[in-house]
Amino acid sequence: MNPVFLGADIACQTIALAALTERSVDTLASIANTPEGFAQLQQGLHHRYPDLAAEHVHVCLEPTGGYEEAFCLWAHAQGWQVHLPNPKHVRDWAKGCGQRAKTDRIDARLLVRYLVERRPPLWHPVEATVSELDSLLERKRDLEQMLQQEKNRQQLLARRPRIAGAVHANVGQVLSSLAQALEQIEQAIQAHLQQHASLREQARQLRTVPGVGAKNVLPLLITLSRFAALTQGQGTAKSLTAYAGLDPTTLESGSSVRGPHGISRLGNRRLRQQLYMGALGGTRGNNGLRRFYERLVSRGKAKKAALVAAAHKILTWSWAVFRTQTDFDATKNALQPAKAS
Repeated sequence: MNPVFLGADIACQTIALAALTERSVDTLASIANTPEGFAQLQQGLHHRYPDLAAEHVHVCLEPTGGYEEAFCLWAHAQGWQVHLPNPKHVRDWAKGCGQRAKTDRIDARLLVRYLVERRPPLWHPVEATVSELDSLLERKRDLEQMLQQEKNRQQLLARRPRIAGAVHANVGQVLSSLAQALEQIEQAIQAHLQQHASLREQARQLRTVPGVGAKNVLPLLITLSRFAALTQGQGTAKSLTAYAGLDPTTLESGSSVRGPHGISRLGNRRLRQQLYMGALGGTRGNNGLRRFYERLVSRGKAKKAALVAAAHKILTWSWAVFRTQTDFDATKNALQPAKAS
């Protein structure tokens, strides 16, 4: 039987659906974003295609801040082929096709067309232990942000006259509660690592890479785990660089247009910031990363561009350590300048 292609636009409460049938795209009835809604979709497909095998179902959807996770895991468990492309790639492709309107149904139809024409790579879930660690780190970032916001508010109130004493007391209580919650999450992160020896060992191995420290090791571990799941462990350093948005870009046309060189900045912005800060610290030590950085600067590379190249080097070294499950060995890693700016 021919494969069935589905586009799914995910919202908090509902999922808009479209399917490719006989070279045309049909809008299907929306379902609830619940297990009952998922079962309704499966029953509808079996009714429409009685001989449909699970591996012949391809579904394409975009990340929506977590609302898509339950459906992705359910579809993958059914044996469906799940595709989760970068939303920017889909939107840029839609603009190139002249698509301007945007509704849930239009987006579902757009996704199924994108799936058939572009064939994005398959999505594979990471291990539950990695996903749980990711949720702990996300909560930690949220608490840190809220704590900083309350500290800023406290400083502002201290400079304002005629503020009720109850306001100052309330802000102090909130700060105390947030600090306590943050401490609990940090303890939960350490407990999670202690409970799962494989994660603890991977983090220890990554810490042997110059530029990888306590602040960026766990986010880096999660990124490498997700990339390994996406590529089934066969991804290259070059594709990882593009995945993180550290791949170089150029702007040239004819003999007169010469734009500035830079990086694509796609992917996880926070990770790039953490790698850059890791490069700042790592190039101050007596290690291969510093020699790599100084070599670039001595050849005329701007310091900031050299730091970006050092961040790229940290990422590729970390991938080698992650794949081989061994400590970093500077003698086995070439220190040739990377093409980054």
